[in-house]
Amino acid sequence: MTDTLPPCPQCNSEYAYEDRNLLNCPECGNEWDPNAAAEDAIILKDSVGNLLAEGDKVTLIKDLKVKGSSLVLKVGTKAVIKHFVDGDHDIDCKVDGAGVMMLKSKFVKKA
Repeated sequence: MTDTLPPCPQCNSEYAYEDRNLLNCPECGNEWDPNAAAEDAIILKDSVGNLLAEGDKVTLIKDLKVKGSSLVLKVGTKAVIKHFVDGDHDIDCKVDGAGVMMLKSKFVKKA
């Protein structure tokens, strides 16, 4: 057994355990191959070119209308990145005062 196992890439739980050649998370049920994790990593940059990481705090650089709602997120609204996803809206984050939603990395700046 190794000294320390990496945290769960989905929920960042520190209680991951080995099962054959996979790692498992008892908190969210995620299974992953620790050797494939580096290959599947999504690398994103903010609007000014800073590398973003999961857990980073960011601020919006422009007013954004929330689709399907009359809510408008104002410039300077803060958010915390939960994780990255593939697709047009590539950041899953928790926005202050608005809850959990998807944002585009080109509309945020690292705080």
